[in-house]
Amino acid sequence: MFSGAREFVKAVDGVSLNIAPAETLGLVGESGCGKTTLGRAVVRLVEPTDGRIVLEGEDLTRLKGSALRARRRKFQMIFQDPYGSLNPRATVGNIIGEALDIHRLAPNAAARRQRVESLLQDVGLDHSHAQRYPHEFSGGQRQRIGIARALAVEPKLIVCDEPVSSLDVSVQAQIVNLLRDLQQEHGIAYLFVAHDLAVVRHLSRRILVMYLGKIVEAGEAKATCRSPKHPYTQALISAVPVVDPDSKRQRIILAGDVPSPIHPPAGCPFHPRCPVAEARCKTEAPALREVEPGHWVSCHLAK
Repeated sequence: MFSGAREFVKAVDGVSLNIAPAETLGLVGESGCGKTTLGRAVVRLVEPTDGRIVLEGEDLTRLKGSALRARRRKFQMIFQDPYGSLNPRATVGNIIGEALDIHRLAPNAAARRQRVESLLQDVGLDHSHAQRYPHEFSGGQRQRIGIARALAVEPKLIVCDEPVSSLDVSVQAQIVNLLRDLQQEHGIAYLFVAHDLAVVRHLSRRILVMYLGKIVEAGEAKATCRSPKHPYTQALISAVPVVDPDSKRQRIILAGDVPSPIHPPAGCPFHPRCPVAEARCKTEAPALREVEPGHWVSCHLAK
């Protein structure tokens, strides 16, 4: 029998956020920074070990069993993988209609069928697609099916976990525009998780930048992208492609790799890769402070 010291990962550490009704809050960062874990924790697919998740004044972390199941109508998730997130053995009609059955939202088969067909049309698909299977659709169409499934129970909040990262660029734009149109029509709030700042800036009113489980910058989307304060955010924005070939924007190349979340560095978690780090950055963890109205940064050097 093997034994030894147990090590733990703080995938999300001390993160606090709020989302207003019908608002899109963008969550940005590299792969492995904790974005998906945070999104899954919000919808209780991952159990948080500490903290609270409050929706419309109710602490979801205190709910279990049937009480939690009843509240799941209010929050849904759109997954990153449009291929693996749909049951290949179920028709599209049953994939979307399953939530209607669980929450008893359709009084009879006719009402269920009508609601499924209406949802398909809302996401830009034909009502006849209800009888087909996921493998008969493209990636963009499958993601539309996932969106229709999330909309079925009329949620207040949808966590979008990199919903366009696996799609072609032209299809990405279609899905982003669809999400924006649905938000305006239904008043849904989004937590939009992505690693592409260009996509997040297009859809979000505010953004949070995450690094190694911590929020390093938060603010209004346009202002943050126009004038980033944290060196990590500056590097992310410098990596966004620009159309103008004469652009003189300097590309910031970060040295090294993201540190292990099992043994995070002392002080500022970004200091091993930061091009402007000072001595105190290696020993003193910076607090998240407001440097401008509504603009928060976790950096000793930010002004």
